[in-house]
Parts: sequence; C-alpha cells; structure tokens
Amino acid sequence: MKGLSRIASGIAQSEIRVMSVECERVRGVNLAQGVCDTEVPSVVRRAAEATIEAGANQYTRLDGIPALRQAIARKMRDYNGLNVDPDREVLVTSGATGGFSAACMALLNPGDEVVLFEPFYGYHTHTLVAMNIVPVFVRLEAPDWKFNVADVERVITPRTRAIVINSPANPSGKVFSREELESLADIVVRHDLILFTDEIYEYFLYDGHRHISAASLPGMADRTVTVSGFSKTFSITGWRIGYVICPSEWTTAIGYFHDLAYVCAPSPFQHGVTAGLSELTPEFYSDLGREYLEKRNILCQALTQAGLTPSIPPGAYYVLADSSSLPGKSSKEKAMSLLNETGVASVPGAAFYHDDSGENLLRFCFAKKTADLENACGRLERLRSPASV
Repeated sequence: MKGLSRIASGIAQSEIRVMSVECERVRGVNLAQGVCDTEVPSVVRRAAEATIEAGANQYTRLDGIPALRQAIARKMRDYNGLNVDPDREVLVTSGATGGFSAACMALLNPGDEVVLFEPFYGYHTHTLVAMNIVPVFVRLEAPDWKFNVADVERVITPRTRAIVINSPANPSGKVFSREELESLADIVVRHDLILFTDEIYEYFLYDGHRHISAASLPGMADRTVTVSGFSKTFSITGWRIGYVICPSEWTTAIGYFHDLAYVCAPSPFQHGVTAGLSELTPEFYSDLGREYLEKRNILCQALTQAGLTPSIPPGAYYVLADSSSLPGKSSKEKAMSLLNETGVASVPGAAFYHDDSGENLLRFCFAKKTADLENACGRLERLRSPASV
C-alpha cells in the first residue's frame, strides 16, 4: 500500500487476535487469547481504586514509583534468588511486552541475529523483525520440548548478538531446567552474548517443576535482561504493569526508549501491584499453582477425549494439541473448522513456527473462569465419534 514502510507493508495481524475476533463473531468460548479472566486479588484492586480516588493519576518517574521498584527487588531476592538495586537495576514498564521492546531497541542493532526457541511466542519474533533484527530458530522437540545444545551452537554466527528464552514458555509450557540454563549460560559467556529471558509465567508450575531465573546463575547477572510482569499472576492483563531487571549500565538506555513509547506505566495500577506484592502471602502463589493445575487437567482430559491429543504442559497456561484429526489443510483451516463445529476458539499452530511444522497443532488457553472452561470442554465433546460416546 502506498505510503507504508517496507516492514509495515508485509505485516499481518496476530493469529491470536484474529481468532479472538472470529470467536466473537460466533459468540463462542475464547480459548485462543491468554486474557486470563480469573478474579483480580481484592488487595490489588482496592489499592488501585484508592489511588485513583486519592488523585494520584499523573505521570510517575519513567522507571516507576519507588515503592513498586523496592517491592520488585524484594520479590526478586526472595523468589528468584537475585539481589538487585531497586534504584539502578529495576525498571517498571508498560507490560512485559513494552519492556522487551524497549530492551531490544536499547541493546540490539539492525542486522543483528538473535536465537529463539520454537515454538516461539509471536510477539518476541515480530518485535525483532520490526526492528530489522534477524530471528534464528532452534527447535524444541515435542512432547517434552527438549533442545539439542549442538543445534544452538550451530546457528551462532559472528552476527549473533543474543538468545531469547521464555520459561515457562508460551505456547508449549516448557520449563527450562537448571541444566539447560547452565548450558545456555556457557554459550552466552563463550560467545559474549546477551540473554533475554521472559519469565511472565514464573508462578504457573506443575508436577514438581521449579522456576529458575537465568540471571541467578553464576556470572549471568551482568549478561541477562530479565523481563516479567504481573498481568498473569494478578489477572490484570489490561493494566500493563511489567518490569525489566538488568545491569545498571543498561537501564538508562532501556528507560529512554520505554519513555519514548509509553512515558510510564499506568500510575494507579503501579500502586495496586505494589499492594499485591507487599500484602499477599506465599499461600496465594501456591494456591494459584493448584488452581491452574486443576484447570490444565480438565482441559487436557477434554482434548484427549475429543481426539486432540495434548502435550501436557509443565508450566504456563497453554496446551498445544494435535489437530491432525480435524478437517483442513492448514492449522488456520483446522482452527476455523473447530470454531465452526464447537464454538471453541484456538490459535493455529503455524503462529508459533517459522515453517510449516505447526500445521497440525492448535494452542488452547486454560486461564479461564471454571464455568467458561467447563463450557468449552462440553462443546469439545461434539467432536467425539458415536462409538466413543
């Protein structure tokens, strides 16, 4: 189209958002977008409301209010095993997405290569492409989503600048083990790279898995940009409160680019999140894990019975399922077939691969109210053959 940039002329809307729109069209149940529509903790909600009523609705410092940065630093110490300076190494951002984008602008150059694991989270890949940075992919193999260290070494070139990991991962639910992180840390150090780690799902862990922050490994704090936030943990995806943890020599530049796009994260919501971090007990987070484990099991059982064999995720709140039994030549056609047949929206697997490897996969989100999830599972029963009923 006349007037568009070279990059803009080749973009397409995210399949996640496309399927959400299609779901609205048929008034179905949206298991496509990770909107996380469960209850917001009352302490978080009340603190934000009180802040609005008190009139604290103006810009904050570009790095966030001091109380929130201090609360994040305490959380990083107690949960992630990382000591950070709240005044120099913590940057509050407009969601984890805003933090990742600003960090890429500050630390990467056009033409740099960045290694990602696939199935990947589309916003990571598309953010890089929008900045003329070249994504290079290493395959995670189902059903356990393991990777070969030799494959990582093989794709590194003199142009490689960074590696991106997402743990627990969207869409696979993979939780990177300490051994895997140590092997990546060795590569990062030997090749003088930066490690970007998206840890937004850090509390969504199942079957005894533990979250390990890569920056807590020996020698990695100075090479790691930790990106996370509270959208998922507190069910506030629309509030856009995230953060970046990184060496102090990087925060000024990242903060500059974040300021250009967002000025600051929403002020009242920063106060709400501060209250949550300060007042919610460890039981809140353990209960969260148990609640989502139950929802995972409900959905995976329904998918299995519907002939859509799932890869059971050890973390996050998504399930990748085999859609080869559905009609259609592509994952998009299969997703639309499922939506039209059952009213359940999913995301085509092609959205998470750079080639055709995802064409027999669909992604389902189980971050739903129990009644909505059970409704979706009931709808999936329509796929069962008469012999299986």
